[in-house]
This record gives sequence, structure tokens and C-alpha cells, in this order.
Amino acid sequence: MSKTKILLAEDDASNAALLSLALKQMGFEATHAKNGREAIDQLSGHVYDLVITDLKLGDIDGLKVLAAAKKTLPEAEVVVITGHGSIDTAVAAIKAGAFDYLIKPIDPDELSIVLHKALERRSLLGEVKRLREEVKDKYSFEGIVYASPKMGRVLELVRKVATTEAVVLVQGESGTGKELIARAIHEKSTRRAGAFVAINCGAMPEGLLESELFGHVKGSFTGADRNKRGLFEEASGGTLFLDEISETAPNFQVKLLRALQEGEIRRVGDNRPIKVSGRLVAATNKNLEQMVREGKFREDLYYRLKVFPISLPPLRERPEDILPLIEHFLRKSRKKSGGKAARISPKAAEALKVYSWPGNVRELEHAVERMLIMAEGGIIEEPDIPPEMRVGTKSKS
Repeated sequence: MSKTKILLAEDDASNAALLSLALKQMGFEATHAKNGREAIDQLSGHVYDLVITDLKLGDIDGLKVLAAAKKTLPEAEVVVITGHGSIDTAVAAIKAGAFDYLIKPIDPDELSIVLHKALERRSLLGEVKRLREEVKDKYSFEGIVYASPKMGRVLELVRKVATTEAVVLVQGESGTGKELIARAIHEKSTRRAGAFVAINCGAMPEGLLESELFGHVKGSFTGADRNKRGLFEEASGGTLFLDEISETAPNFQVKLLRALQEGEIRRVGDNRPIKVSGRLVAATNKNLEQMVREGKFREDLYYRLKVFPISLPPLRERPEDILPLIEHFLRKSRKKSGGKAARISPKAAEALKVYSWPGNVRELEHAVERMLIMAEGGIIEEPDIPPEMRVGTKSKS
């Protein structure tokens, strides 16, 4: 593991020697700059994890070194050194972005504590940035893996509706990626700074679903020992994703319709209206239009949800996406396990294109995981394909 690199800007030779020795004993790699100009030159040509600068430098004020560090190495933390008479300047340095300041004479133990805290903060900020980039990549349009014209047209619809406030109804078979599309809409919308709140309407009974979405007040039913905010409130300013909307009961559909029309909800057991402003995206794997004809879904709610419908094609209708998705899941598996690069043979890939994939993308992901277990030498061959997926091929096993 490489050592932590520190730039030390100090014009006092004796003080610089003491600090350099202390930093070396702490296990850091320190570079000494004798003045402010030299420090700024070092910043422009090298990468440092931390910068330590005296505020009183011979030629250039330490605040200018701080500003240069924040401009050229924004991820590096800066610690300033000051004398007793320059506390106000040190406070100004903190406001300008310095992590902390130390007062001369420098106590090595205090220096060690401050530097390790600065490194910890740098690490945490780096992790936050990484996670944000991961979410952005996963739910951005570029992060949705596809090669087929059909998915290209779907994403064009997503691109157009994302910047509006329209209610979106995502329709598609199980496993086609309806929630992924909903999250992409949220991430590209003006509400992306708000929460994305998802709930599967088919996973809970009507009473519990109502309480989860609208909230409840204390004493409204057995076990309600406190007031609770509902998911409509949690999603205000963001996006509420109602998956499997077709599984909701008629009484609930009436309350949902009212909430959409009036822009307000009432908690269970309370008559007071609460304004909500979450954007709604609903999804279903059923044919809602047919359910309306059969009297199984409210017509008025159906048209309220179908402001902007998006239909996801099943995987069998877009075979061009199968190989890119396989490669994506192989990379994902490799990243998760830290293992060697895995690949799929051309014959195995062609064989998988013939299969109908009733479970769609979700089934494909699980199949890749299963085939990786069976594969030897990191190459997925035809015999590694699950027997039920070998359509029109002869097994070599």
C-alpha cells in the first residue's frame, strides 16, 4: 500500500525539519516547500492526500496556498498552522475550506490526531462520491444496458417524460426492469435531490398498505401507539413508485384516486388533509385495460394513472439485448466477488438467444450466476447452460 503523501509549506527551516521528522515517524511521505510559491508549484505538478501550510509564509500568504490546493486538488484536506496572534486568520481559513488549524508550537500527538481525522474525512467523502457515481451510473440512461431499437425507443420516452411532472404508468412482464425505469425517470427529473420511495402494492393487505402509504395517527387501530408519516409524505419533493398497482383493492383505489386528484392525503384515523407533492410512477405486469373491462380495476383511476404510459418489451422480443446483458452481469459478478474475468463462448451465447426467457432480465441474471458456478476455467460453455434453457442444442454433458 502506498504511503499517504503530504505537502508541507513552511518557511521556517527549523520548524519544517521538526514537522518533517514527525510526519516521517507517523508513516507519512512528506514533501517540504520552503515558501508559498514553491508550494503552489508543487500542487500543480503532483498529487497529495493532505496539505499542511503555515499561514505566515515569506512570499505568499498561506490562504493563497489553501485556495490553490482547493482548486487543483479538491479532494485533498488542508490543515493550517498559525501563531497565537493569528486565530482570526485561522478561522477565516476554516471558512475557506481548511479542515482544521493548529497553533504553534505544534504538539506531535495533536498533529497526528488532526491528520488522521482529516484522512478519515477524505476517505468518507471519497466513498460518498463513489456511491453517488454508482447510483448515477446504475440509474442513468447510459447505465441501462441495451442494444435493441425497442429499448432505444423506450428510453427516448423516458428521456422526454423525466423532466415533466406527469404521472407515468410503466407496463411490462415480471422481470423486465420496471423499477429500473422508474428510478431512471427520478434520477433525470428535477426531483432527483428528493427521495425515491418504492412499495410493492401486492406484498401487503389493504389495511396495512393504506397505513404505509397514507400514514396513521396514534390510537387509530390496535398497535398504533404513535403518529406515523406515510410514504406519500416521505416522497414529497421526490418520487413515489407504486409497483404492482393492479393488486390493490377497490376501496384503496378510491382513496388513491382522491389523493392524486386533490394533491393531499389523510392519515388513517385523521380527518385533517395533508398536502403532498411527490411525483407518482406506477407499474404493473397485468393488462389494466382488460381489468377495467372486467370490472377488476377502476376506470377513472386507470385513466388518471395512464397520463404517460411506457410499455417495456419482454426479453424474447429484443434478443439483441441478451449478449450485452450477459456481459453486464459477468462484470457485475466479477466486481462483487473480486474474481478473475469470466466470459461466455459464442456457441453458448447463441444458444441462450433461442430461449424464450419467461422471467425476462431477472431470470437472465440468475442464470448467469448459476452458469458461473458450473463453468470451469472462467468460460461459460453450452453444457453449463441450465437444462431447461437448452433449446435446440445438444448437451455435451
